This record gives sequence, structure tokens and C-alpha cells, in this order.
Amino acid sequence: MSLCKVVIADDHTMLRKGICQVIETQNFFSVVGEAGDGVELLNILSTTPAEVVILDISMPRMRGIEAAREIRSLYPNIKILFLSMHKRKEYLFHAFAAGANGYLLKEDTDAELLIAMDTILGGKAFLSSILVKDMPDILTDIVNNGFNLPEEKLSLRETEVLKLLAEGVPNKGIAQILCISTRTVEHHRASIMKKLDLGTLADLIKYAIREGYTTED
Repeated sequence: MSLCKVVIADDHTMLRKGICQVIETQNFFSVVGEAGDGVELLNILSTTPAEVVILDISMPRMRGIEAAREIRSLYPNIKILFLSMHKRKEYLFHAFAAGANGYLLKEDTDAELLIAMDTILGGKAFLSSILVKDMPDILTDIVNNGFNLPEEKLSLRETEVLKLLAEGVPNKGIAQILCISTRTVEHHRASIMKKLDLGTLADLIKYAIREGYTTED
């Protein structure tokens, strides 16, 4: 029987190593790649076949949400399991809207990771047990207010620029990381501020932290 190939994406190296150890206690799974951000993850998948991707929401350069959308578009058969510290329903909604098959809280990793992987490989959706307890409230909110996701106002490139700005990277550094000109970075920065109706860099950083664009976890 062939091994189920897994790629892990999280900017915390020790967490990735811990997940690898849990996964590889089972003879059925094999970790074939590790990434520290969404861009690196997509690069790995372009050359390395995988059946399951485990990824965090908040990562440098490209968030897990954007990476999941790309994976779902390019590799529709890959199962996507989000592993996150975020309990707010907005994150949950965005994750499944981006194509997730499961959403596991980091605090449940030791007890539920293998269960989550077996569940999504079996064709069913998985939700962390802590969140399942809150499902009646979440469903009530959906019934009363609708399944309203905050509008994704920014393009993928603007999202990358926003993350790097919020993490304190100067315009020149962003240009080098994204392989674009400094003038293009400035254009994206102005566009972000206008779209989000933000007046200062401090406002932008507050927005990025609140909406999960930074790697605070």
C-alpha cells in the first residue's frame, strides 16, 4: 500500500517538526515537504505530489487562505486541513470558503490531528471538537445574519504587500522579496490604503493584526 504524502506549511519550525513526529508515528503517512509560508508551499507542490496539505492561516508573504485558494484551483484533489489558533467564526468561514476540508485548532493537535486527517481522507469535513461545541451558536448566527464573509477587497499581490508592511519590512525589502520594483510597491501601498480607507501605517498594522494577516500566532 502506497503512503499518503503530506506537506506541512507553518512559519514555526518547531511546530512543523512536532506535527511531523505525530504524523510519522503512523505507517500510512509520509511527510514529503515542509514550508514556512504560502509561497514556499506552492513552490513545493509544483514539483512534489501530495494528497494532504496541513497549513496555518497566518504565515509570512502569503496567508494560508490565499494559498488554499491556489491549491484548490491548481490541485483540486488535494485535501486541505487548516491548523490554526484562531477560534473566531470569521476565520472558520474564510477557511472553508477557500476550499478547506477541515479546520483544527492548534490546542487540539495532539489529540485530534490523526483523526482529522483520517476524516478528510474519508471524504468528510472535519471541525475541531472545541468548535463543534460552539456550532449551535454559529449556526444560529448564520440563520439570523446569513453566511456573510467580509469582502476580500485586496488582490493577492496587495495581500502580500500588506503582510510585509505590517511585519515592518521597508519598501525596498518588499521589492526584493516579491521581485518587483520599489515604485510598484509604493503603488500597491497607496492602493491598499485607499481600498481599506486607512490613513496611516499604524492603522494598516492594526488592521493586519485584527484580520489575521500577520504571524502573531
